[in-house]
Amino acid sequence: MNAQAPLLARYAESLFWMARYMERLENLARLIDVTQTFESPGLENEAWDALVRIHADETHFAEAYGAPGPDNVKRYYLLDTVNPNSIRGSIEGARMNARTLRPLISTEMWKHLNVFHRDLLEVQEHELYGDSLSRLCTRIKEGVQAHTGITEGTLFRDQGWHFYEMGRLIERADQTTRLLDIKFHRLAPNGQEEKRLEERTQWGGILRAVAGYHAFRRIAPVDFGPEDVVAFLLADPCFPRSVHLCLSQTEWHLTQLRTSYGLRGTRKPLEQIEDMRAALLDRSAEKVIESGLHEFLDGMQRDLITLAGEIGTAFFRDWRPNALPPAATQSQGQTVGTLPEVGPAIAP
Repeated sequence: MNAQAPLLARYAESLFWMARYMERLENLARLIDVTQTFESPGLENEAWDALVRIHADETHFAEAYGAPGPDNVKRYYLLDTVNPNSIRGSIEGARMNARTLRPLISTEMWKHLNVFHRDLLEVQEHELYGDSLSRLCTRIKEGVQAHTGITEGTLFRDQGWHFYEMGRLIERADQTTRLLDIKFHRLAPNGQEEKRLEERTQWGGILRAVAGYHAFRRIAPVDFGPEDVVAFLLADPCFPRSVHLCLSQTEWHLTQLRTSYGLRGTRKPLEQIEDMRAALLDRSAEKVIESGLHEFLDGMQRDLITLAGEIGTAFFRDWRPNALPPAATQSQGQTVGTLPEVGPAIAP
């Protein structure tokens, strides 16, 4: 296959969304595992309610299950076939897009995704509790990591690879901001004794939820505070799940599409990234917290929705991004529509 051959827009879109769904799967498994590990006795409902809020599922969950509780939240995210943000909803979305991509992805990718899909559809009620839930979350994380490794070793490095990577990076940045937004106000200590307790438990939990605990401890001061965690998750240039690094890598992929393939339409998303990165780096974490971390993260989430919309408008077959919600706690593109048999080509 010629590296300069046009890429069908429907393939670009499916690669973008397959990557987002797989990233969402791993993130959800991490959040469920950490929520169970660090839930405080007597405050279980509050801990699991945070998981619903992270994904902006309050209304849909209330309609289906009523008041949030540990058992209902676990069923909603691990067994529910209607919830598009559930484990089953995400793997179904990834597989639907992968089916469209059969001419592009490797046999190894397709086989693994099918086996993984079947495995997740067979999860039983008894696996949602205690050590069984932890083992299930580990299995999900390892399944996504296996997909990532197979993709890294087999996906052809043409235009499609760049769209796959951008989808993964935008989803990763979005999930980092959501986790920090929902958790921060509950974790911020009220005094010295509370601060030491939070550092030992809950702050460690939020870092483990993004697989960043050991990386953070390598660079953090011994007496680290909330501002250090915020700076690490938002602006660290080396941590793979920091918003700053995700934006920088997305910028690189867009630049490659423009310089190596001559694709038009990169100007607006590149400008969006430049504005977002400036917002991240212009102020210290202390000043962001003082002026309102929630408002800052809310704006960042809306900017990520806009960035995905700019990429979709420029390159995908028939992009119809949802109107920006009043609060940026809604996900963009949680469902995948029926893809047409043909699509326009992405070409210079």
